[in-house]
Amino acid sequence: MASRQPNQLCFLCPRMCGVFRETRTGEGFCRMGTLPVVARAALHHWEEPCVSGSRGTGAVFFSGCTLGCSHCQNTPISQDRFGKMLSVRELADVFKHLVEEEGAQTLSLITPSHFVPAIIKALNAYRPQVPVVYNCGGYERVETIGLLEGLVDVYLPDFKHASSRLSALMAHAPDYAEAAIPAIQEMCRQTGPVIFDDLGIMVRGTLIRHLVLPGCTGDSLKVLDTIKRHFPAGTWVSLMGQYTPQAGCAIPGLDRRITPREYHRVLNHLNDLELPGYRQGLSSAEAGYTPEFDLTGLGTGAV
Repeated sequence: MASRQPNQLCFLCPRMCGVFRETRTGEGFCRMGTLPVVARAALHHWEEPCVSGSRGTGAVFFSGCTLGCSHCQNTPISQDRFGKMLSVRELADVFKHLVEEEGAQTLSLITPSHFVPAIIKALNAYRPQVPVVYNCGGYERVETIGLLEGLVDVYLPDFKHASSRLSALMAHAPDYAEAAIPAIQEMCRQTGPVIFDDLGIMVRGTLIRHLVLPGCTGDSLKVLDTIKRHFPAGTWVSLMGQYTPQAGCAIPGLDRRITPREYHRVLNHLNDLELPGYRQGLSSAEAGYTPEFDLTGLGTGAV
């Protein structure tokens, strides 16, 4: 059996598992190997307008996750390992197909953190002529984000929680904010201020998402305060009201949608802080906004 060298051990995310990830299997928190596993690759129209545009973003949904959110709407891929394993060359071909044949206005890499080395190789093999969007949960290492400089045009991180108690309960990551702040600062450093093209597509910049959860508006206010305090003036924020209860979530209070009163409490604070960006309406709180994971764009077969 070949020896396991230190550079083969995984320290990509803040969990710093330090485990050996085989090509096809993984021993760490994400339980993924080093070859990317993708659950869907297709045009997606339900991201922010500056990402989706009029034709849609080429959304590549990666399986596995470095977080363990109790209310995750993508459980089949984040925790249940549904997806198809691709080689680096096959992943590059998926990128090319979405951009050159499907006409995607941006290329979105969704939950990509644990596959960054393979993604870098794929983007070096095929560099799309549209903005590359790194869509992540915000739970990142600065060192890993640094590897992406020059390859990612737009960062689309979540900022989920300010409270360590809440992030431990909700995402199994008590150090969530401690990790997210410097990681998103690095994203902002790389991209600089937001830049849009003539069609309103964001071609450079960082756009931070925050999902308002029922009963957690106090933490949402702290998240917005953190964004205002720690990130450059003009950093865009997308405030989301789309929370939809998920079957199997055992945390009390998460079995309902947010109320208009809860949402407007957070929205008013966002406006008071004069943070630019998007204000998502409560009408988006429905399951139809969650895509079906059926290996679209990847042929047949599942891992």
